[in-house]
Amino acid sequence: MNIAVRYYTKTGNTKRLAEAVAKAVGAEALPISTPVDEAVDILFLGNSYYAFSIDPEVRDFIRSLDPDKVGRIVNFGSAAMLNSTWKKVKAEADKAGIAMDKREFHCKGEFKGIHKGRPNEKDLADAAKFAKSIIQ
Repeated sequence: MNIAVRYYTKTGNTKRLAEAVAKAVGAEALPISTPVDEAVDILFLGNSYYAFSIDPEVRDFIRSLDPDKVGRIVNFGSAAMLNSTWKKVKAEADKAGIAMDKREFHCKGEFKGIHKGRPNEKDLADAAKFAKSIIQ
């Protein structure tokens, strides 16, 4: 099974989650500025809400994906105020013709002192456990 991990972060929270996910599945966590050139069965995609939506860079990244090279996207991320970005990512994945896994990982993320210290070690361990469950 070929697996890729890509993430977008402004605070570093999603990068930390991506590194935990990548370690758990034996892949490398790379920013979305690194294209997915190889065929992958699963693309773990880390992102968060920015101004009530996914960042335009995340949207453009999803649109740049080759549906013949990406089997499915698995969403993960954190946010201080809002819940998951799954619906927003799925809308873009649908436009790109890429399947979206119904499962995802989401936890609280620190932003301007809200949810201080999150994602914490338990969150990182939970993200790793989630990622392993996807590939088993």
